[in-house]
Amino acid sequence: MDSKNPESRHPRTASRVTRTLRTVTDLLEAGLVTPAQAPALDQVAQQYATAIPPAFASLIESPDDPIGRQVIPDAAECAVDPTEDPDPIGDDALSPVPGIVHRYADRALLKPLLVCPLYCRFCFRREHVGPGGGVLDDAALGRALDWLRTHTDIHEVVMTGGDPLMLSPRRMRAIMTALEGMAHIHTIRIHSRVPVADPERLNDEMADALETTRSMWLVAHVNHARELTPAARAAIRRVQARAIPVLGQSVLLRGVNDTPEALEALLRAQVAARIRPYYLHQLDPAPGTARFHVPIREGQRLLASLRGRVTGIAWPTYVLDIPGGHGKVPIAPGYLHEGPDGYLRVEAPDGTIHRLARERG
Repeated sequence: MDSKNPESRHPRTASRVTRTLRTVTDLLEAGLVTPAQAPALDQVAQQYATAIPPAFASLIESPDDPIGRQVIPDAAECAVDPTEDPDPIGDDALSPVPGIVHRYADRALLKPLLVCPLYCRFCFRREHVGPGGGVLDDAALGRALDWLRTHTDIHEVVMTGGDPLMLSPRRMRAIMTALEGMAHIHTIRIHSRVPVADPERLNDEMADALETTRSMWLVAHVNHARELTPAARAAIRRVQARAIPVLGQSVLLRGVNDTPEALEALLRAQVAARIRPYYLHQLDPAPGTARFHVPIREGQRLLASLRGRVTGIAWPTYVLDIPGGHGKVPIAPGYLHEGPDGYLRVEAPDGTIHRLARERG
Protein backbone atom coordinates (compact mmCIF):
# COMPACT_ATOMS: atom_id res chain seq x y z
CA MET A 1 0.00 0.00 0.00
CA ASP A 2 1.07 3.59 -0.67
CA SER A 3 1.66 5.15 2.77
CA LYS A 4 1.19 8.64 1.29
CA ASN A 5 -2.30 7.86 0.04
CA PRO A 6 -4.97 7.73 2.79
CA GLU A 7 -7.27 5.75 0.52
CA SER A 8 -4.66 3.01 0.21
CA ARG A 9 -4.08 2.91 3.97
CA HIS A 10 -7.73 2.41 4.72
CA PRO A 11 -10.60 1.37 2.43
CA ARG A 12 -12.66 4.48 3.26
CA THR A 13 -16.01 4.86 1.58
CA ALA A 14 -17.47 7.39 4.03
CA SER A 15 -17.56 10.05 1.31
CA ARG A 16 -20.27 7.96 -0.36
CA VAL A 17 -22.38 7.49 2.77
CA THR A 18 -26.02 8.39 2.12
CA ARG A 19 -27.55 7.66 5.53
CA THR A 20 -26.56 8.06 9.18
CA LEU A 21 -24.12 5.39 10.35
CA ARG A 22 -25.48 3.80 13.52
CA THR A 23 -24.17 0.24 13.86
CA VAL A 24 -20.85 -1.58 13.73
CA THR A 25 -22.04 -3.11 10.47
CA ASP A 26 -22.63 0.38 9.07
CA LEU A 27 -19.11 1.38 10.08
CA LEU A 28 -17.65 -1.74 8.48
CA GLU A 29 -19.48 -1.09 5.24
CA ALA A 30 -18.25 2.51 5.25
CA GLY A 31 -14.66 1.34 5.71
CA LEU A 32 -14.27 3.20 8.99
CA VAL A 33 -13.48 0.17 11.15
CA THR A 34 -11.95 -3.22 10.44
CA PRO A 35 -13.44 -6.70 11.00
CA ALA A 36 -10.83 -7.30 13.72
CA GLN A 37 -12.20 -4.33 15.68
CA ALA A 38 -15.83 -5.40 15.40
CA PRO A 39 -16.15 -7.67 18.51
CA ALA A 40 -14.80 -4.97 20.85
CA LEU A 41 -16.96 -2.33 19.20
CA ASP A 42 -20.04 -4.50 19.69
CA GLN A 43 -19.29 -4.26 23.42
CA VAL A 44 -19.04 -0.46 23.19
CA ALA A 45 -22.35 -0.35 21.31
CA GLN A 46 -24.13 -2.04 24.20
CA GLN A 47 -23.45 1.06 26.30
CA TYR A 48 -23.01 4.04 23.99
CA ALA A 49 -24.88 5.06 20.85
CA THR A 50 -23.26 5.80 17.51
CA ALA A 51 -24.59 8.22 14.90
CA ILE A 52 -22.53 9.80 12.12
CA PRO A 53 -24.63 11.72 9.55
CA PRO A 54 -23.50 11.70 5.91
CA ALA A 55 -22.33 15.33 5.98
CA PHE A 56 -19.98 14.62 8.88
CA ALA A 57 -18.92 11.20 7.61
CA SER A 58 -17.82 12.77 4.34
CA LEU A 59 -15.17 14.78 6.22
CA ILE A 60 -13.42 11.71 7.63
CA GLU A 61 -10.13 11.08 5.81
CA SER A 62 -8.98 8.28 8.11
CA PRO A 63 -10.51 6.75 11.27
CA ASP A 64 -8.05 8.47 13.61
CA ASP A 65 -7.98 11.85 11.90
CA PRO A 66 -9.36 14.86 13.85
CA ILE A 67 -12.88 14.25 12.50
CA GLY A 68 -13.06 10.47 12.72
CA ARG A 69 -11.50 10.41 16.18
CA GLN A 70 -14.40 12.46 17.54
CA VAL A 71 -17.20 10.16 16.37
CA ILE A 72 -15.97 6.64 15.52
CA PRO A 73 -16.32 4.31 18.54
CA ASP A 74 -13.17 2.88 20.10
CA ALA A 75 -12.60 -0.12 22.36
CA ALA A 76 -10.95 2.22 24.89
CA GLU A 77 -14.40 3.55 25.79
CA CYS A 78 -14.97 0.45 27.90
CA ALA A 79 -11.98 1.32 30.11
CA VAL A 80 -13.17 3.58 32.92
CA ASP A 81 -10.63 5.54 34.93
CA PRO A 82 -11.27 5.97 38.70
CA THR A 83 -11.38 9.75 38.17
CA GLU A 84 -14.29 9.48 35.71
CA ASP A 85 -17.95 9.95 36.58
CA PRO A 86 -21.16 9.07 34.70
CA ASP A 87 -22.57 12.50 35.69
CA PRO A 88 -19.39 14.59 35.75
CA ILE A 89 -21.01 18.03 36.06
CA GLY A 90 -23.87 17.06 38.37
CA ASP A 91 -26.83 17.41 35.99
CA ASP A 92 -28.85 14.73 37.76
CA ALA A 93 -28.45 16.21 41.23
CA LEU A 94 -29.44 19.68 39.99
CA SER A 95 -32.56 18.69 38.08
CA PRO A 96 -35.70 19.79 39.99
CA VAL A 97 -38.01 18.34 37.31
CA PRO A 98 -37.26 16.27 34.19
CA GLY A 99 -35.90 18.48 31.43
CA ILE A 100 -34.59 21.24 33.74
CA VAL A 101 -31.13 21.72 35.25
CA HIS A 102 -30.73 24.64 37.65
CA ARG A 103 -27.09 25.33 38.49
CA TYR A 104 -26.87 29.14 38.46
CA ALA A 105 -29.20 31.62 40.16
CA ASP A 106 -30.30 33.55 37.06
CA ARG A 107 -30.44 30.82 34.39
CA ALA A 108 -31.53 27.27 33.79
CA LEU A 109 -31.03 24.57 31.21
CA LEU A 110 -34.03 23.30 29.29
CA LYS A 111 -33.43 19.84 27.81
CA PRO A 112 -36.43 19.03 25.61
CA LEU A 113 -34.77 15.90 24.23
CA LEU A 114 -31.73 13.67 24.66
CA VAL A 115 -31.18 12.89 20.98
CA CYS A 116 -28.30 14.24 18.86
CA PRO A 117 -27.47 14.25 15.17
CA LEU A 118 -24.16 12.57 16.01
CA TYR A 119 -22.76 11.10 19.21
CA CYS A 120 -19.36 12.45 20.17
CA ARG A 121 -17.16 9.87 21.86
CA PHE A 122 -16.09 12.41 24.51
CA CYS A 123 -19.58 13.71 25.44
CA PHE A 124 -20.12 14.52 29.13
CA ARG A 125 -23.74 13.36 28.77
CA ARG A 126 -22.83 10.11 27.03
CA GLU A 127 -24.54 8.08 29.77
CA HIS A 128 -27.81 9.89 29.05
CA VAL A 129 -28.04 10.71 25.35
CA GLY A 130 -28.95 8.29 22.61
CA PRO A 131 -31.88 7.06 20.56
CA GLY A 132 -33.54 5.73 23.72
CA GLY A 133 -33.32 9.16 25.38
CA GLY A 134 -36.18 10.43 23.30
CA VAL A 135 -38.12 13.65 23.55
CA LEU A 136 -40.03 15.04 26.51
CA ASP A 137 -43.68 14.25 25.89
CA ASP A 138 -46.23 17.07 26.04
CA ALA A 139 -46.95 16.54 29.72
CA ALA A 140 -43.27 16.46 30.73
CA LEU A 141 -42.45 19.49 28.57
CA GLY A 142 -45.42 21.29 30.11
CA ARG A 143 -44.08 20.62 33.61
CA ALA A 144 -40.63 21.87 32.64
CA LEU A 145 -42.08 25.06 31.17
CA ASP A 146 -44.29 25.50 34.25
CA TRP A 147 -41.16 25.32 36.42
CA LEU A 148 -39.59 28.11 34.36
CA ARG A 149 -42.85 30.09 34.44
CA THR A 150 -43.02 30.03 38.24
CA HIS A 151 -39.33 30.77 38.88
CA THR A 152 -39.24 34.46 38.10
CA ASP A 153 -35.59 34.78 39.18
CA ILE A 154 -34.64 32.89 36.00
CA HIS A 155 -33.76 35.39 33.26
CA GLU A 156 -31.96 33.14 30.77
CA VAL A 157 -32.89 29.75 29.34
CA VAL A 158 -30.20 27.61 27.74
CA MET A 159 -31.72 25.00 25.45
CA THR A 160 -29.52 21.94 25.24
CA GLY A 161 -29.99 18.20 25.40
CA GLY A 162 -29.35 16.27 23.30
CA ASP A 163 -29.54 18.79 20.54
CA PRO A 164 -32.50 21.21 20.41
CA LEU A 165 -32.22 21.56 16.63
CA MET A 166 -33.24 17.91 16.32
CA LEU A 167 -36.77 19.06 17.23
CA SER A 168 -39.25 19.72 14.47
CA PRO A 169 -39.69 23.39 13.53
CA ARG A 170 -43.28 23.17 14.80
CA ARG A 171 -42.18 21.98 18.24
CA MET A 172 -39.35 24.50 18.39
CA ARG A 173 -41.76 27.31 17.53
CA ALA A 174 -44.13 26.17 20.28
CA ILE A 175 -41.32 26.30 22.85
CA MET A 176 -40.26 29.76 21.66
CA THR A 177 -43.84 30.97 21.99
CA ALA A 178 -44.08 29.58 25.52
CA LEU A 179 -40.82 31.24 26.58
CA GLU A 180 -41.88 34.55 25.03
CA GLY A 181 -44.93 34.45 27.27
CA MET A 182 -42.71 34.59 30.38
CA ALA A 183 -41.89 38.23 31.03
CA HIS A 184 -38.91 37.37 33.25
CA ILE A 185 -37.11 35.42 30.47
CA HIS A 186 -34.89 37.93 28.69
CA THR A 187 -32.37 35.68 26.92
CA ILE A 188 -32.55 32.34 25.12
CA ARG A 189 -29.51 30.35 24.08
CA ILE A 190 -29.51 27.26 21.90
CA HIS A 191 -26.45 25.00 22.02
CA SER A 192 -26.18 22.79 18.97
CA ARG A 193 -23.93 20.53 16.90
CA VAL A 194 -26.43 20.49 14.00
CA PRO A 195 -24.85 23.34 11.99
CA VAL A 196 -21.71 21.26 11.38
CA ALA A 197 -23.08 17.73 11.85
CA ASP A 198 -26.22 17.89 9.72
CA PRO A 199 -26.42 21.39 8.25
CA GLU A 200 -29.39 20.69 5.97
CA ARG A 201 -31.53 20.27 9.08
CA LEU A 202 -30.98 23.94 9.89
CA ASN A 203 -33.09 25.04 6.93
CA ASP A 204 -35.15 28.21 6.49
CA GLU A 205 -38.14 26.68 8.28
CA MET A 206 -36.06 25.91 11.37
CA ALA A 207 -34.34 29.29 11.24
CA ASP A 208 -37.75 30.95 11.11
CA ALA A 209 -38.79 28.94 14.17
CA LEU A 210 -35.90 30.48 16.14
CA GLU A 211 -37.07 34.04 15.62
CA THR A 212 -38.24 35.63 18.84
CA THR A 213 -38.65 38.99 20.51
CA ARG A 214 -36.17 37.86 23.17
CA SER A 215 -32.39 38.12 22.99
CA MET A 216 -31.60 34.91 21.07
CA TRP A 217 -28.15 33.37 20.65
CA LEU A 218 -27.04 30.22 18.83
CA VAL A 219 -23.95 28.52 20.22
CA ALA A 220 -22.43 26.18 17.65
CA HIS A 221 -20.24 23.31 18.87
CA VAL A 222 -17.21 23.15 16.53
CA ASN A 223 -13.96 21.34 17.36
CA HIS A 224 -11.95 21.45 14.15
CA ALA A 225 -11.63 23.93 11.30
CA ARG A 226 -12.63 21.32 8.70
CA GLU A 227 -16.08 21.07 10.27
CA LEU A 228 -16.94 24.53 8.94
CA THR A 229 -17.75 23.34 5.42
CA PRO A 230 -19.58 25.50 2.86
CA ALA A 231 -22.82 23.74 3.86
CA ALA A 232 -22.18 24.44 7.56
CA ARG A 233 -21.43 28.10 6.86
CA ALA A 234 -24.61 28.37 4.79
CA ALA A 235 -26.66 26.93 7.68
CA ILE A 236 -25.08 29.41 10.08
CA ARG A 237 -25.82 32.30 7.69
CA ARG A 238 -29.50 31.37 7.71
CA VAL A 239 -29.52 32.07 11.42
CA GLN A 240 -27.37 35.18 11.18
CA ALA A 241 -29.68 36.56 8.46
CA ARG A 242 -32.41 36.64 11.11
CA ALA A 243 -30.27 38.87 13.37
CA ILE A 244 -29.37 35.95 15.67
CA PRO A 245 -25.69 36.15 16.68
CA VAL A 246 -23.69 32.93 16.66
CA LEU A 247 -21.11 32.00 19.28
CA GLY A 248 -18.72 29.06 19.10
CA GLN A 249 -17.82 26.53 21.74
CA SER A 250 -15.17 23.84 21.47
CA VAL A 251 -13.72 21.10 23.65
CA LEU A 252 -9.95 20.79 23.95
CA LEU A 253 -9.31 17.27 22.67
CA ARG A 254 -6.18 15.17 22.30
CA GLY A 255 -5.58 14.38 18.64
CA VAL A 256 -8.18 16.87 17.43
CA ASN A 257 -7.24 20.46 18.30
CA ASP A 258 -4.38 20.12 20.80
CA THR A 259 -1.65 21.78 18.71
CA PRO A 260 -1.07 25.50 18.16
CA GLU A 261 -1.66 25.04 14.45
CA ALA A 262 -4.97 23.15 14.86
CA LEU A 263 -6.34 25.49 17.53
CA GLU A 264 -5.34 28.61 15.60
CA ALA A 265 -7.00 27.26 12.45
CA LEU A 266 -10.18 26.47 14.41
CA LEU A 267 -10.39 29.95 15.94
CA ARG A 268 -9.68 31.67 12.62
CA ALA A 269 -12.25 29.52 10.80
CA GLN A 270 -14.91 30.50 13.32
CA VAL A 271 -14.22 34.21 12.96
CA ALA A 272 -14.22 33.87 9.16
CA ALA A 273 -17.73 32.40 9.46
CA ARG A 274 -18.76 35.33 11.73
CA ILE A 275 -18.83 33.05 14.75
CA ARG A 276 -17.44 34.59 17.93
CA PRO A 277 -15.39 31.97 19.83
CA TYR A 278 -17.00 31.79 23.27
CA TYR A 279 -15.78 28.81 25.27
CA LEU A 280 -12.89 26.39 25.00
CA HIS A 281 -13.91 23.65 27.40
CA GLN A 282 -11.56 21.52 29.42
CA LEU A 283 -12.72 17.93 28.82
CA ASP A 284 -15.25 16.73 31.38
CA PRO A 285 -14.25 13.37 32.94
CA ALA A 286 -17.05 11.23 31.50
CA PRO A 287 -16.48 7.44 31.52
CA GLY A 288 -14.17 6.07 28.85
CA THR A 289 -12.89 9.44 27.61
CA ALA A 290 -9.30 9.38 28.89
CA ARG A 291 -7.81 9.16 25.38
CA PHE A 292 -9.08 12.70 24.71
CA HIS A 293 -7.70 14.28 27.90
CA VAL A 294 -5.32 17.23 27.63
CA PRO A 295 -3.92 18.35 31.03
CA ILE A 296 -4.91 21.85 32.09
CA ARG A 297 -1.32 23.12 32.23
CA GLU A 298 -0.80 21.94 28.67
CA GLY A 299 -4.00 23.67 27.62
CA GLN A 300 -2.83 26.89 29.23
CA ARG A 301 0.52 26.70 27.42
CA LEU A 302 -1.30 26.02 24.17
CA LEU A 303 -3.47 29.12 24.52
CA ALA A 304 -0.52 31.21 25.66
CA SER A 305 1.33 30.25 22.48
CA LEU A 306 -1.43 31.97 20.48
CA ARG A 307 -1.47 35.21 22.46
CA GLY A 308 -0.31 37.95 20.14
CA ARG A 309 -0.74 35.70 17.09
CA VAL A 310 -4.54 35.57 17.03
CA THR A 311 -6.89 38.55 17.21
CA GLY A 312 -8.74 39.10 20.45
CA ILE A 313 -11.99 38.62 18.52
CA ALA A 314 -10.98 34.96 18.17
CA TRP A 315 -9.96 34.49 21.81
CA PRO A 316 -12.25 32.08 23.74
CA THR A 317 -12.58 31.76 27.49
CA TYR A 318 -10.84 28.55 28.57
CA VAL A 319 -13.18 27.03 31.16
CA LEU A 320 -13.42 24.10 33.54
CA ASP A 321 -16.81 22.79 34.65
CA ILE A 322 -15.97 21.82 38.22
CA PRO A 323 -16.92 18.15 38.78
CA GLY A 324 -19.94 17.69 40.98
CA GLY A 325 -22.01 20.55 39.59
CA HIS A 326 -20.14 23.45 41.17
CA GLY A 327 -20.15 25.54 37.99
CA LYS A 328 -17.75 26.78 35.32
CA VAL A 329 -14.64 28.78 36.11
CA PRO A 330 -12.08 30.37 33.78
CA ILE A 331 -8.70 28.63 33.78
CA ALA A 332 -6.88 30.74 31.20
CA PRO A 333 -3.12 31.19 31.44
CA GLY A 334 -2.11 33.86 33.93
CA TYR A 335 -0.06 36.88 32.91
CA LEU A 336 -0.04 38.81 36.19
CA HIS A 337 2.33 37.89 39.04
CA GLU A 338 3.45 39.47 42.29
CA GLY A 339 7.18 40.05 42.60
CA PRO A 340 9.26 39.80 45.77
CA ASP A 341 9.12 43.60 46.14
CA GLY A 342 5.30 43.51 46.31
CA TYR A 343 4.82 45.07 42.87
CA LEU A 344 2.82 43.33 40.19
CA ARG A 345 4.58 42.06 37.11
CA VAL A 346 2.97 41.28 33.79
CA GLU A 347 4.19 38.84 31.17
CA ALA A 348 4.06 40.09 27.55
CA PRO A 349 3.16 37.80 24.61
CA ASP A 350 6.89 37.48 23.81
CA GLY A 351 7.60 36.18 27.31
CA THR A 352 9.29 39.29 28.67
CA ILE A 353 8.35 40.43 32.21
CA HIS A 354 7.44 44.03 33.02
CA ARG A 355 6.95 45.61 36.45
CA LEU A 356 3.85 47.80 36.90
CA ALA A 357 5.23 50.72 38.89
CA ARG A 358 1.84 51.87 40.21
CA GLU A 359 0.42 48.45 41.07
CA ARG A 360 1.14 46.50 44.24
CA GLY A 361 -0.19 43.08 45.12
